[in-house]
Amino acid sequence: MKILLNCPLFKGITYGDMVHILDEIPYQIKKYGKGQMIAQSGDECRSLMIMLKGSVKGEMIDYSGKAIKIEDIEPPKPLAIAFLFGENNRCPVNVVANNEAELLLLPKTSVISLMQRSDIFLSNFMNIISSKTQFLSDKIRFLSFQTIRGKIAHYLLQLSGSVDGELILPKSQEELANMFGVARPSLGRALRDLHNENIIEARGKSVKIMNREALIQQLKK
Repeated sequence: MKILLNCPLFKGITYGDMVHILDEIPYQIKKYGKGQMIAQSGDECRSLMIMLKGSVKGEMIDYSGKAIKIEDIEPPKPLAIAFLFGENNRCPVNVVANNEAELLLLPKTSVISLMQRSDIFLSNFMNIISSKTQFLSDKIRFLSFQTIRGKIAHYLLQLSGSVDGELILPKSQEELANMFGVARPSLGRALRDLHNENIIEARGKSVKIMNREALIQQLKK
């Protein structure tokens, strides 16, 4: 119960309300052993899954058969929440238990019932879906820029708004490289080049836009 109260889907719901809600809707608690397949890519998403214990990973299989890990998921996060509804509501990745794991499964009918019973749950659900949509929109935007410099320019311009002042980057170079889909050394070189050309002044996580017009031009290359 305490784990669920910390889940973003139930943020703002009281302990008493949670007990009352779970008493009135169908759900399951399932346990999985290390290495066990929880969901396979292409499976229909019939239930909302929420991590209670342990850890699972989402992974994709490339054309050579090699497994590529996408992310690790730990309590109290939900799994594949954006794929529960819609015409093509199928799991996009394999979900495999990293160790002994325990999940709460809420059938789709129970999720709909929760939405009807609790405005808080409905609002939380919509906020999570919207945030994921915004994240994917930003990701597509990054991928549309052909050069690393274009990706950096877009990120800095978005972060700064219309003000040319000192920016403190909220992410490390490693995190930025992962977000841009580039190698960290390549990102570092691009930042140094922009610094040496006096387009930006970069010192660690501190970045100052020196020439906004020149930075905007990077988006067109």
